Amino acid sequence: CQAAKMKLKHNINPILLQFINFIVLVYSLVTYIPWYILSGSKQAIAKAKQVKARPVNNKPGSAYRSVNSLHCLASVLYPGCDTLDKVFKYAKTKYKDKKLLGTREILKEEDEIQPSGKVFKKVILGKYTWLSYEDVYIKAVNFGNGLAVLGQQPKTNIAIFCETRAEWMIAAQACFMCNYQLVTLYATLGGPAIVHGLNETEVTTIITSKELMQTKLKEIVSQVPLLRHIITVDGKPTTWSEFPKGVIVHTMASVQAMGAKADTGNKQPSRPVPSDIAVIMYTSGSTGIPKGVMISHCNIIAGITGMAERIPNLGEKDIYIGYLPLAHVLELSAELVCLSHGCRIGYSSPQTLADQSSKIKKGSKGDVTTLKPTLMAAVPEIMDRIYKNVMNKVNEMTSFQRNLFILAYNYKMEQISKGYTTPLCDSLIFRKVRMLLGGKIRVLLCGGAPLSAATQRFMNICFCCPVGQGYGLTESAGAGTITEVWDYTTGRVGAPLVCCEIKLMNWEEGGYYNTDKPYPRGEILIGGQNVTVGYYKNEARTRKDFSVDENGQRWLHTGDIGEFHHDGCLKIIDRKKDLVKLQAGEYVSLGKVEAALKNLPLVDNICAYASSFHSYVVGFVVPNQKELAELARKKGFKGTWEEICNSPEMEKEVLKVLAEAAMAANLEKFEIPVKIRLSPDPWTPETGLVTDAFKLKRKELTAFYQMDIDRMYGKNVK
Repeated sequence: CQAAKMKLKHNINPILLQFINFIVLVYSLVTYIPWYILSGSKQAIAKAKQVKARPVNNKPGSAYRSVNSLHCLASVLYPGCDTLDKVFKYAKTKYKDKKLLGTREILKEEDEIQPSGKVFKKVILGKYTWLSYEDVYIKAVNFGNGLAVLGQQPKTNIAIFCETRAEWMIAAQACFMCNYQLVTLYATLGGPAIVHGLNETEVTTIITSKELMQTKLKEIVSQVPLLRHIITVDGKPTTWSEFPKGVIVHTMASVQAMGAKADTGNKQPSRPVPSDIAVIMYTSGSTGIPKGVMISHCNIIAGITGMAERIPNLGEKDIYIGYLPLAHVLELSAELVCLSHGCRIGYSSPQTLADQSSKIKKGSKGDVTTLKPTLMAAVPEIMDRIYKNVMNKVNEMTSFQRNLFILAYNYKMEQISKGYTTPLCDSLIFRKVRMLLGGKIRVLLCGGAPLSAATQRFMNICFCCPVGQGYGLTESAGAGTITEVWDYTTGRVGAPLVCCEIKLMNWEEGGYYNTDKPYPRGEILIGGQNVTVGYYKNEARTRKDFSVDENGQRWLHTGDIGEFHHDGCLKIIDRKKDLVKLQAGEYVSLGKVEAALKNLPLVDNICAYASSFHSYVVGFVVPNQKELAELARKKGFKGTWEEICNSPEMEKEVLKVLAEAAMAANLEKFEIPVKIRLSPDPWTPETGLVTDAFKLKRKELTAFYQMDIDRMYGKNVK
């Protein structure tokens, strides 16, 4: 039923369609037996139907554990490797000369003037150059010793405020070895948030890049009185005269040179113990000021142990592409999983990822084409963007090409929903789409926010690989659940990882109980060694979000609402913060409304808003420029992009499209937005309206659109 809803619509002559269906049936019958014998899919289908997690006892609200860790939760990746420095030393010894971290050389940079007059920087990049496990280890040791020369003490804080790159990981490994507490800050955080994180953690040293030093740190460095050292990872920065006195700028290479010369022979290095803090990770947070989450060595190791178990045959043949922010727990965990299993990590950025990316000069190759990764992590926003771009290209095809693509798409959807593969369709129809991500991807891991069923199924079909949807929080070291690669169901996040257990706690206000039928429902609580220590200098919030049970087990109260299915897989169905009670008493889940509407071709992003003082829902919509311009043309509306978005007439037209989609998604009448504001500008992390994982920041969005909210609720606006 769900697969039928997600099928694409074609306009093929019914008689011709009958003939094509007959040919497909004959092909399926002829190829089924050899495929069944040779592909090993018999085992995959059986695995997909297996129970993946069970409750530890029969009481309501009992914790669910993976069937692979029912009696004992996993907490260590390799015997005796209970801290991150030991894990890296183990990997270095095992994979010594193997390639580890790769970076593309910049061959040429050009300024490209756009028709609008704006200047875009374009780059031509060369091949990846690689550092081996041994190279990275030596660089990390030298950097750690160099920091000690600069006066860094064990168990004290040091900040990294840098883009995702090899030097980030080298710096992190140096801190893990020397027991420095690494404070991570997103490169896209606003000035006040950066100042808050640096001052709260009282850092004297910050590791950054030349660009971020000029664009972000320059403005705020005078507000960080304890700062003494700035280390740039990419060479000598340009000097600037207004630099505060007492702050010294170093390059990473010069600090490593200090470390290489330092006499450490007599001095016993201070190695960490499992309970020591490895990272203080500032969440970009969808609400309020960023909070620093204290993550210990044993938290991270337990988390990556659980994650690694869900990726079959992980090893030296794998290549991972790293482009998400390393200050995000999803990316840091994924890279540590790869580093500990002999995989290569090739670095990229959202601006250079694909051939069509914004910084790649037309005609030259993006990073995925050059690297050809086998593993990739993504946030739903990026997957949704790929989905919309491909579907727009499909709509631009000739009638014959479009119908051929749609027939293959619908055929493959039917096959994978039964657990079958379609090698002929993959090689003839979907090969071109698959090449958008390099052509070799075998597992796509999605996390950070919920992924829509339509986008997940699209990625399964067009990229010919499983999409593992994960669920975890910074507060659980990124670990919680991940779907298994042979589980092709959509809309679920999988069973608990082997490192943790999950239970559902009643939430009376929302009407969710762990005794509900057919599925127990409630607030998701995660327990295990991966559950973090708490928030830095915020005991009150730590007590609110964490608890310890009678057995000494630590639990994180996530605020998310879930339900467990019969096979032990979890589905996220709501969020406590997203539930608003309308004036008439109905509860509206804002996340549910957004999920129903965000995949429309007309919608690039949407935020639903409701007030308990009013009886209806309103929304802010970032429309797709091409789709809205076309709708305006059809309706005879002429004007600039801003004029189209500010037009009450176009608001009404978009509302009609939203209402149709909402009814098709079975939203209740009171859940459907009655009024909207069309935003001409996209929401990016730089605007402060979404997090780095592109989750909506409701508080900031509400403040930004307050005048529009007043207008939509009929208040007088001056």
